[in-house]
Amino acid sequence: MNLHEYQARALLKAAGVPVPDGDVAATPSEAEAIARRVGGTVVVKAQVHAGGRGKAGGVKLARGPAEARECASQILGMTIKGLVVNKVLVVPAADIATESYVGLILDRKTQKPVFMVSDAGGIDIEEVAAKTPEKITRLPIDPRYGLLPHQALQLALALYKDWSQAKAAMQILRQLYGVFMANGCTLAEINPLVTTPEGKVLALDAKMTIDDNELDRRPDLAVLRDESSEEQSEVTARRANLTFIKLDGNVGCVVNGAGLAMATMDLVKYYGGEPANFLDIGGSSNPEKVVSALKIITADPNVKVILFNIFGGITRTDDVANGIVAATKQFKVDVPIVIRLTGTNEQEAFRILESVGMTAMNDMDAAVSKAVKLAGEAA
Repeated sequence: MNLHEYQARALLKAAGVPVPDGDVAATPSEAEAIARRVGGTVVVKAQVHAGGRGKAGGVKLARGPAEARECASQILGMTIKGLVVNKVLVVPAADIATESYVGLILDRKTQKPVFMVSDAGGIDIEEVAAKTPEKITRLPIDPRYGLLPHQALQLALALYKDWSQAKAAMQILRQLYGVFMANGCTLAEINPLVTTPEGKVLALDAKMTIDDNELDRRPDLAVLRDESSEEQSEVTARRANLTFIKLDGNVGCVVNGAGLAMATMDLVKYYGGEPANFLDIGGSSNPEKVVSALKIITADPNVKVILFNIFGGITRTDDVANGIVAATKQFKVDVPIVIRLTGTNEQEAFRILESVGMTAMNDMDAAVSKAVKLAGEAA
């Protein structure tokens, strides 16, 4: 689950991180009132789960309440990378001397959070990572012991040579690590972490991603989810207890099991196609899951063929077949369906499909290559 900037800032502020004043607004008049309270020049920032807000016109400088109102009216309702802006953050404009980057990401391979810091922070940090990775200091943290003082000092000195600023950065690093661990984050970053001409160290922008598995035991975090800023097909899938990620290809995939789903997408690529999604119906034998999966995939106009790749272990292939039949009776599917079924109740599944004029196969390569061919012919 991605948090908006204003939500991530609130978590950091609660942990003691120095964050400038500001508030979120849903209307131009609210933005004007916040600007009046904050005083001086303010920045009005679109709150949307998309990068490149500034380049898209979603970040504007306002020299007073009236300008803040005008800026908010321009930003609210605009679309950035397919997402509509419903809220803006109004914060005081900072006088910046230097910009740095501080981030924590969960490395699933080592099962450790990894700090990444750079004194070349700001909007071009991705370019820094790609072209001059030596400017980024990386440090894995053992979660059994947490961020130790000498590690915090090492990271802080990679950012600042001034001792007072390094001490302030040490504290912020410890606080960021605490927020990361306490809230089940997979990503937490401050970009930029700035110094002012007076030497203060401030967190101006924040980004956080929380592991969905954390939300069942943390309803206080679950309420922060903004479904209007997410891909609606992914929202629908989550409500149907399906694991779904939309991609840019034209071969819609319905698979059971994350490993098989990844292998299926790899095979689609191998035969020259592009997967339109990752969709794992899991180990359930509930035909309604198949119906939901087909509704989600057929709503994507880019999909030219639907590929079922089911290995029946816990999942019964006859239940999947019944789900396919039920779905095609409920609504019209205008693209070809290629079905590969093998495993539990395989022969019964074949019989169910044949009874309605559909065919299935049990060879994975043959099914994937056929699906890619059909997608190519329809393109």
